[in-house]
Order: sequence, then C-alpha cells, then structure tokens
Amino acid sequence: MIVATCRIELDLPSRTLKEKRQILQSVVARMRRSFNVAVAEVDLNELWGSAALGIVTVSNSADYAQGLLERVVAWLEGSRLDLTVVGYEIEIL
Repeated sequence: MIVATCRIELDLPSRTLKEKRQILQSVVARMRRSFNVAVAEVDLNELWGSAALGIVTVSNSADYAQGLLERVVAWLEGSRLDLTVVGYEIEIL
C-alpha cells in the first residue's frame, strides 16, 4: 500500500476569515468530488489571506499516486485563477 501526501500553500483573494472559509469550502468540495482524495486545511488557519491544504491518497502504485497529486495541483492552478499556489510538496510513503 502506497500513501501519498501533498501540502499546498495558497494566497487567497479574501479580506476576512469568512471569505476565506467560503473559498476553501468550494475548493475542498470540488477536489474531493473530482479526484477522490482526502483534503483538509492543515495550517495558517487564522490568516485570512493564506491557507495550507493537506491532500492524501492511497494506491497500489507510487507512480499513479504521484501523478494524481500532480493533477490536483495543476487543476487548482488552472481552474482557480483567483488563487495563487505559493508552493507545494509531494511525499510518497
């Protein structure tokens, strides 16, 4: 069993924590539905202009898991032009 994790740091166009939560709720729901991954906000919870998301998938293939998480990041960069991906890292366990 292969477990792959991804941590993505984002800059958000929000001016309040309420706006941040609305943006993240939409992003998280679409990621879960489109890619069948587990997603949660893992850091920077009280900063209204930034967020850190943790994404996890389980697979039999390390290559598949790596590719899936890379597709998630590419989707985020391509479909949500209002968000800026500051950085991300993928780890295969």
